[in-house]
Amino acid sequence: MLNAHYETLLEKLKTITDVEKALAVLDWDRETNMPEQGIAGRTRQISTLSEIAHRMFTGNELGDLLAAAENEQQDAPYDSDEASMLRNVRRDYDEQALFTPEFVRRRSEITGAAGAAWAACRQKNDFAGFRPHLEAAVALAQETAEIYGYTDEKYDALLDKYERGMKTADVRRIFDEVKTQTVPLIQAIAEHQGAIDDSVLAQDFPVAAQRAMCHYAAQSLGYDFSRGHLGEVHHPFSTSFGRNDVRITTRFAPEYAVSSLFATMHEAGHAMYEQGIAEALDGTPVGKGTSSGIHESQSRLFENQVGRSLGYWQAHFEELQRHFPSQLQGVSVEQFYRAINKVQPSLIRVEADELTYNMHIILRFELEQALINSDLKVADLPAAWREKMQQLLGVMPETDSKGVLQDIHWSMAAFGYFPTYTLGNLYAAQFMAAARQQDARIESDLARGDTGTLLAWLRDNIHRHGSKFDAPELCQRATGETLSAEPFVHYVRQKFGALYGLHNVG
Repeated sequence: MLNAHYETLLEKLKTITDVEKALAVLDWDRETNMPEQGIAGRTRQISTLSEIAHRMFTGNELGDLLAAAENEQQDAPYDSDEASMLRNVRRDYDEQALFTPEFVRRRSEITGAAGAAWAACRQKNDFAGFRPHLEAAVALAQETAEIYGYTDEKYDALLDKYERGMKTADVRRIFDEVKTQTVPLIQAIAEHQGAIDDSVLAQDFPVAAQRAMCHYAAQSLGYDFSRGHLGEVHHPFSTSFGRNDVRITTRFAPEYAVSSLFATMHEAGHAMYEQGIAEALDGTPVGKGTSSGIHESQSRLFENQVGRSLGYWQAHFEELQRHFPSQLQGVSVEQFYRAINKVQPSLIRVEADELTYNMHIILRFELEQALINSDLKVADLPAAWREKMQQLLGVMPETDSKGVLQDIHWSMAAFGYFPTYTLGNLYAAQFMAAARQQDARIESDLARGDTGTLLAWLRDNIHRHGSKFDAPELCQRATGETLSAEPFVHYVRQKFGALYGLHNVG
């Protein structure tokens, strides 16, 4: 057989993927259904399977088979499934071989315990209780960076895990450009705060009705519930067990219905990416999103560019009114559209508007670097958080639950992830601009709330490829350009300039 080594390797990799998906099921259950007393046993189970998967992937047998398959497939076309698979596996194999099975188990134990502590301490506003877990997570991230190695900055090693090839200096440059181009608009809007009334959003919205509306909204965007499920958690997330089982979660707040609604749209965007990966790649190492930034582009695109558009709500506002008849009685779709797009500094990242959202990311990016470089102690983090919130957004949390404890990421030792949210905003705007340019139907379809043609474009240009191509190459293939802040800046200037009656800002 011409592909004997490759096919044998592929079967072994699919077996490892099966173990990883079993891990994902345990993790999903831990976040959604597991009883409080189950944490110790679940942490052990996840640690055991993590160690097994790591041993299987980094063993000499797989390494020898990988080398044989590479030799066998050396003439395969660059963009073939085979060549793409081997590029990805070689890169991951060389990286994972740096970590001992004992480290993998310890990492799982630390993050498992920290995740449970975060959920409990966030609810009780107890940073002191979470502090030792966060200190362990920071130490773990620092150790990880040293194992990976780096040339310029320690943070580079962590950032590269989520956005391969991206340097800390690149992120600083991009963030500076976004700030320079959007801060004048934010400042101009601050002088017109009375222009938009969002009081309609601050009412009692029954959770049962929210749950039904979230289901409707996800489905309206294109999320396939025959291959999905909507759950309830403290911090919304999505997870994939394969392209035919991709689940999403949301968080309900009775006094603020749009929080759950847009969280659901966000997670549906992530999930539709996974549901759209080519069937031939399912269960393989490239059967997943290519980077966190590209993944966030899909969630932010559907949450904001679609979910907060006038066209979407002109098509679906009646359904929202059906679920909340008394709350939305006498409210027009235009009033609702303006309310959900009000620009106002907020304490909570996931509830921030499109303009101020990036300030939340810059705050976390700067604090993460300080923690990783040991320039900031975990004990001093709440005070540093409050200071930067005042500096960047002009607001300050009264509690740590609405401040430093609001995100799950650091309990997972996911340092380096936060910058990908802003990268996702930029990719989303660039993909949307390219889609509209390449298919004239998308503009008119979106204007009447139909996402079908847009989703088809994303399926063809982004989703189906899985992680065959890294983010810069995928962006170049889909849009013909490298990543730029310009499409995002153009989008927000047009949208918010019209909403607030501003012209020639920035």
